[in-house]
Amino acid sequence: MNTKLRTRSMGLAALALTASMGLAACGSEDEASTASDTSSETTSESPMESESPMESESAEPASDAPFGPGCAGVPTSGEGSVEGMADDPVATAASNNPLLKTLVAAVTEAGLVDTLNSAENLTVFAPTDDAFAAIPKKDLNALLADKEALTKVLTHHVIGERLSPADVAGEHETLAKDMLTVEGSGEDFTIGDASVVCGNVQTANATVYVVDQVLMPQM
Repeated sequence: MNTKLRTRSMGLAALALTASMGLAACGSEDEASTASDTSSETTSESPMESESPMESESAEPASDAPFGPGCAGVPTSGEGSVEGMADDPVATAASNNPLLKTLVAAVTEAGLVDTLNSAENLTVFAPTDDAFAAIPKKDLNALLADKEALTKVLTHHVIGERLSPADVAGEHETLAKDMLTVEGSGEDFTIGDASVVCGNVQTANATVYVVDQVLMPQM
């Protein structure tokens, strides 16, 4: 009798041990499965978390500053400086620039100050004082005395739209109703034999390209 009870007791104990090991193994599998799922979720989410904002695909815009060796002659402060000229319409702005005194006198003589100042958008090729000085004095005085001819010459330097350095090359109609051809790119532009010595100068209503020769139209 005792032997049967002992055998039965040992059988129950073995069964209990087997069940306990089974539960432990099951729990271990569940924990492993949970850990695996968590690891999988972390792995799938990590690329999203590691993403950083995309860098701008476009390059930095080109500088809007004036360019060319002639810009060294523009004042660094005051109304005749680049910053000062940007506040005034083009004829007024030019009157403050020491490089353009003869041009301003010619514009005044032709009665074009109000025309240029009141226009909305212009591109002006502005000859320097040295450019006018290269014209024989007799011929220059004769031009200044002939208002019709002077007006044609001056308006031949003006285009009725605002052209950036990226757009200025090409053939353009002037206020004199003839054509002006600009060649070049970047910071190197020519109009016939004339060169831009200080380009992309902004005024309130115009973009100015200072040139080293007077541009003569067909008269």
